[in-house]
Amino acid sequence: MSEPENLFCLHFLGGSARSWALLARALDGVLTCLPVDLPGFGEAAGESGFSVDAMADHVAAAIRARAPAAFAIAGHSMGAKVALALARRAEDGDPGLRGLTHLILISGSPPSPEPIPEERRTKMRAWIDADPETRQREALDFIRANVGSDLDAGTEAGAVADVLRASPAAWKAWLESGAREDWCRRVSVLRTPALILAGSEDGDLGPDAQQALMAPHLARHRRVTVDGVGHILPLERPDLLAGLVREHVAGHEEAAIDGPPAVPPAYAALIASERVNSRLREALDARAEPDDPAYRPQALDPVELAILRAALARVLPVSGLDLAARIDRRLAAGQGDGWRFSALPADPEAYRAGLRTLDAAARAARHRPFVALDPDNQDALLTLCQTGALTVPEALGGRLDADRMRFWFEDLRGDAARLWLGHPAALARIGFSGIGAGGDRPDAIATDLPGFHAVGLDAPEPWEPRPSHGELAR
Repeated sequence: MSEPENLFCLHFLGGSARSWALLARALDGVLTCLPVDLPGFGEAAGESGFSVDAMADHVAAAIRARAPAAFAIAGHSMGAKVALALARRAEDGDPGLRGLTHLILISGSPPSPEPIPEERRTKMRAWIDADPETRQREALDFIRANVGSDLDAGTEAGAVADVLRASPAAWKAWLESGAREDWCRRVSVLRTPALILAGSEDGDLGPDAQQALMAPHLARHRRVTVDGVGHILPLERPDLLAGLVREHVAGHEEAAIDGPPAVPPAYAALIASERVNSRLREALDARAEPDDPAYRPQALDPVELAILRAALARVLPVSGLDLAARIDRRLAAGQGDGWRFSALPADPEAYRAGLRTLDAAARAARHRPFVALDPDNQDALLTLCQTGALTVPEALGGRLDADRMRFWFEDLRGDAARLWLGHPAALARIGFSGIGAGGDRPDAIATDLPGFHAVGLDAPEPWEPRPSHGELAR
């Protein structure tokens, strides 16, 4: 992938193109920063079009006007949601955006509705239309509440001035609508390499929110938590941000992805032999195919898929096998096991409800999303599921009661075990020889089929595989 020459920068709520001046200076000679004022902010304060789609249109026009061969997008907070919408367009083939190479997402507003406490949302809506003295005071408080340590006087004054020149209509539109827009399924999973940054002191869009709501949408990403920083990293630590951006776009080697579970050569030879009929061979070969690391879920959304992956990592960890993606494919295709608990809805709905209830339980009990909990706390919640003791009030996000969570978790374990035990690597480990019962000769007499002939106890035939020793799942 080529390195970008230009970095289009999309600011946070209340910011402007000027919010990127310090980063532009720090990146001078490495990348050309091209900050864009979003409609209603900065020099574009008089422009309209405040939905995520409309803002993406505005930025896409700016990119097309420049027509860069290769470019990156940095999105900060509100701007990150717009950046994700643009990346989806680019990956879907928008000719004006085909040069996108990298994403930098800073304290990003995720594709899901933004987790802003309603009380704060109401307060922010109220003061933007207040008298000048109140607006000045509240704008200053807004900036100071969003940093981990004091800004220098000039930087702070510029940030406050940007807030005050923002269009009240645009400000309120983001709080009332834009931040609530649900792009989870539309963005789905992106392949564009992404750097996800969060300040350790950012309350709403900090490390946990980025892990739970942003990372599931990015197949190739690196997450970095910046200690001591709040929500406004480009103003708080521009030099550090510049270093992270330089490293990201330089295309440093990505972490290796585990390959699929290996099928031992002897078992692969059995699968390829005349003892296995062609339909079964095709099915086994398909099961052995590596999973797509950028798999786009169909029945679940990306956030739910991430919760499922985290749960399966505790229930049945199999290195290199994406059981969650395989369950999602089955749910979408309606290929279940043919039955369900009568207390549960249809399988896709039951999975969505169970996963969201599990996550709500984590937030209620530990004030963190399930994917951000340590293994011991994840295990504790899953044990409550298993014993029928997990209760989450509907007001806190619970969708299934304790009994139905027990049933759903039993289904999940069964689905995971069936998928793994159907994989050729698992069949080889247990020495399963049933696949060699016959080939593709329906007109042959029984004695001509390459099946089983010695049927006594403890008398395997010479061609039968032997089970390997060790754990079934690793």
